[in-house]
Amino acid sequence: MIPAAFEYHAPSTIDEATALLAKLGEDAKILSGGQSLIPLMKLRLASPTHLVDINGIPGLSGIREDDGFLRIGALTRESELEESELVRTRYPLLHDTSKVIADPLVRNLATVGGNLAHGDPANDHPATMLALGAEVVAVGPKGERRVPITSFFTGPFETSLKPDEILVEIRVPMPSARSAGAYLKLERKVGDFATAAVAAQLSLGGDGTCEHVGIGLTNVGLTPIKATRAEALLKGKTPDETVIKRAAELAAEASEPSADLRGSVEYKKDLVRVLTARALRKALGRATDRR
Repeated sequence: MIPAAFEYHAPSTIDEATALLAKLGEDAKILSGGQSLIPLMKLRLASPTHLVDINGIPGLSGIREDDGFLRIGALTRESELEESELVRTRYPLLHDTSKVIADPLVRNLATVGGNLAHGDPANDHPATMLALGAEVVAVGPKGERRVPITSFFTGPFETSLKPDEILVEIRVPMPSARSAGAYLKLERKVGDFATAAVAAQLSLGGDGTCEHVGIGLTNVGLTPIKATRAEALLKGKTPDETVIKRAAELAAEASEPSADLRGSVEYKKDLVRVLTARALRKALGRATDRR
């Protein structure tokens, strides 16, 4: 199908873009990579009367470590994450995630900021950012606002971004010496949304116990889920097989999937259990190897 008619705007600065959004209100949508918005418009599931294209605004892309964070510009393409040596070596959870998002054609256009701002619980980055303890930076007419990722997703396809705000950056805390993560995803075919997926991040102390744990679940609820009870079980403990299995059970209990063509509720919950255990084992192995 062909999208409904709309007016196209191409601001060259953040101030110009936020002023447009404030003026146009809910009739406007931000265009970054377009890999979620454009298909919805073609199907007439979304029909904004104004598109505000932010791709011409300088300074909204890039990957760097600074001031205790990995700072990812909102317009950074998924393929840039996938190809980044910094991400591959220092943030394996993020690298795992970038490799399984859709397909190479999509990853060349899709943006990290757009993935998060879309608020789709089936997207891969939300659970990963929950596990990493990230925060997003939003800019509006009233200035900059930093939002913890735990309070960013407010409902299906809904976030705490205000209509006149733009997500400009994602900040991930820099890892300690013995930290690592893993992302495991089951999909029906390459490029599909996950039947279920799990992001796990661990930081080990000198005695081998978990100093920090993050676990995020993909596509098993109306929003991405942070498995807080599983995290609490692991924290302060040596992550042996017994502890990992119990944490995986708690993660499965935290999931709230719906039955669909990808599987039943029971199947998806058990899949969360299996993937959580595998992701924790993989994260533990990677963290142990870091000295």
